[in-house]
Amino acid sequence: MASAIDASGNPVPTSAVLMASSKHIGIMCHSENLEFLKCKKKDQNPEKCLDKGREVTRCILGLKNGSFICEAKMEENPKRQWSLEDFEIGKRLGRGKFGRVYVAREVKSKFVVALKVIFKEQIEKYKIQHQLRREMEIQTSLKHPNVLRLYGWFHDSQRVFLILEYAHNGELYRELSKRGHFTEKQAATYILSLTKALAYCHEKHVIHRDIKPENLLLDHEGRLKIADFGWSVQSRSKRHTMCGTLDYLAPEMVENKAHDYAVDNWTLGILCYEFLYGVPPFEAESQADTFRRIVKVDLSFPSTPYVSSEAKNLISQLLVKDSSRRLPLQKITEHPWIVKNANPVGACY
Repeated sequence: MASAIDASGNPVPTSAVLMASSKHIGIMCHSENLEFLKCKKKDQNPEKCLDKGREVTRCILGLKNGSFICEAKMEENPKRQWSLEDFEIGKRLGRGKFGRVYVAREVKSKFVVALKVIFKEQIEKYKIQHQLRREMEIQTSLKHPNVLRLYGWFHDSQRVFLILEYAHNGELYRELSKRGHFTEKQAATYILSLTKALAYCHEKHVIHRDIKPENLLLDHEGRLKIADFGWSVQSRSKRHTMCGTLDYLAPEMVENKAHDYAVDNWTLGILCYEFLYGVPPFEAESQADTFRRIVKVDLSFPSTPYVSSEAKNLISQLLVKDSSRRLPLQKITEHPWIVKNANPVGACY
């Protein structure tokens, strides 16, 4: 996988990976500020499964250690002033150039999160103050099942702490590397989830600009979450900054032309191809060769693994040089390959 690059074509470190196993901590969390609680087997009725006054919204089918796993809403206070003393810090989940990520549990509610720690020294060294502030503002404003939540942040003299939703099954890139490639049902499910998330982002005038497997996480049920908004921008007008990751750049970015939301549609085509074949379509030995292949849309489909003609059709309608002719997000959800293969719930486990 290529690393992220900046406007000058130089490599930029990606965010630390958020991944861990449930064995590292006794409670798991779910999106939209829900946490898992145990209730006795006899209390199968969610209305009876209570814990410290918090009412469970539904019980998950199946048993874990002889108990049903239930979800309960947790009280939210947007004006809360957080500090490190509010959290029990667990296992380190990942490490990057700018800091580290830990699994953590809020002391009062026992709600599990991922705590991203960014060192101020690194922020100043790489002059990413504006980029980080923009990332935090954008991600905090987004509330969608397929977008990783940023619940809040705080800081001390040396560090900035981001309180993030905990994605139990980790990075999609790890899963793709392990399997080599996904089945058409898996790939279609992930593409549908991504399409819904990007449609929501675009409605909010947010262009992501760096969708790739390393920036996608999976929750406890295998639902996809967009996790990194470092290159995102909120704008109604076209942009001119070349940013993102080499293999996923749209032709208009490579040619230093203005771009808009359609760069995300292009990336969906790249990801669909990579999910099915295991490699991005324009991968080459050098950066210059990759750029040439992207600009020419030098697209070919290997004979193995087998990929259906419907999937190839969707990819071909997304990887179009003229950004105005790329398949719109709504049309992706209606495409026969998506309708036939995708799980509308989004779960892949």
